[in-house]
Formats: sequence, structure tokens, C-alpha cells
Amino acid sequence: MTAVPDVPPRGVRMPRGKRRIHLLRAAQEVFVQHGYHAAAMDEIAVRAGVSKPVLYQHFPGKLELYLALIDTATDELQARVHRALAATDDNKQRVIAAVNAYFEFVDDQSGLYRLLFESDLANDPAVRDRLDRLTEASSTEISAIISEDTGLSHEESALLAVGLIGIAQVTARYWLSADGSIPRTTAAELVATLGWRGIRGFPRREHPDDQIT
Repeated sequence: MTAVPDVPPRGVRMPRGKRRIHLLRAAQEVFVQHGYHAAAMDEIAVRAGVSKPVLYQHFPGKLELYLALIDTATDELQARVHRALAATDDNKQRVIAAVNAYFEFVDDQSGLYRLLFESDLANDPAVRDRLDRLTEASSTEISAIISEDTGLSHEESALLAVGLIGIAQVTARYWLSADGSIPRTTAAELVATLGWRGIRGFPRREHPDDQIT
């Protein structure tokens, strides 16, 4: 979701699914601009060109609307990471592609990344649970690559994967805020190379499961 489509005239009926998408896009703009606490359902309704009762027909309250957007954002980022890892069998290129997925997500004009990485509701249990599940899903895929390449245990590989994800997220946001001259793909490759060299620095050792008995 990158932009709110033209607001339909009041009274024009839309299919329920299409209306829901339209409301989410309007809400995304408001939440990205103001954050959760300062966002108002009145403004979201106006932005979407609907009455508040119509908005509440789809979402019981502001929190439910926000969580629906969090779900959209986590699904999108996870899909980007999954596609990046599935695009090649070369583990180094997989790591580069995964880091680039975070840079692409942060660079999207929609500002959707702010709902995940800069949320003023991050300590809410429902939001935190979604963010934790996103980290777990992404790190599971990446840790499998690390384990395959280094022979480290699943627990050790998971720790390194979470570290790599954290580096990708923080550096991508820094790159965007710095507004420098480094192209996005170059910046992502620099960060990924740093991570990959660290991963490759671990001496290869056999998994107990790999040993022949």
C-alpha cells in the first residue's frame, strides 16, 4: 500500500473488501504522519471520505485499525525477505538480498516501516507480539542459511540471524534519515558484506546430526 486512491464521492457503495483496503490506506497516511496516539478516527474518516459509522463498521476502534495495519506491514516485510532468500542458492547473495529487502522496505514512500520500527505503541502487548513474530519468522529463515554455511547450532545461528536483522533495520533507517549520496543497493551491500564477513569468520564445524555413526 503506497498511496490512498481518489476518495470516492460520499454515498457511493464499494464492495466490502475494497472499502476495507481503502480505509486502511487512509489510516496508514494518518498513522504514519501523526503516530498512534495523536491520530484521530475523525481525520481517518475524512481522509477516506466516509462517515465515522462506516469506519466503525469495519474496525471497532483505533487499536483494531492500527493492528490491521501492523499485520499488513509485517506480512509485506516478511514476504520481501522470503522472496530475497528464495531468489538464489548462493548464501552470500542471499544475505545481501535479505538486507536489501529491509532497505527497500524502509525506502518505500508509503512510510509503512514507521509503524514497525518507530511505533509509539511498541510496548502494547498486541503490537509487541506481532513484532516479535516478525523477528522470529525472518530470523528462522536467515538462521537456516547461517547454520548451513557455518555448522553452528540452531540456537547460535538464530542469535546471529537476529543480530543481522537488527543491523539491517538500524542501518537502513540511518541511511534513509542521513539522506546521503550512497545508492540504496550499494548501502545494503556494504552492510550485508559486513555481516557476511562476520558469519564467514566462524570456523566450519560439523553438526552432531551430520556425523556418521
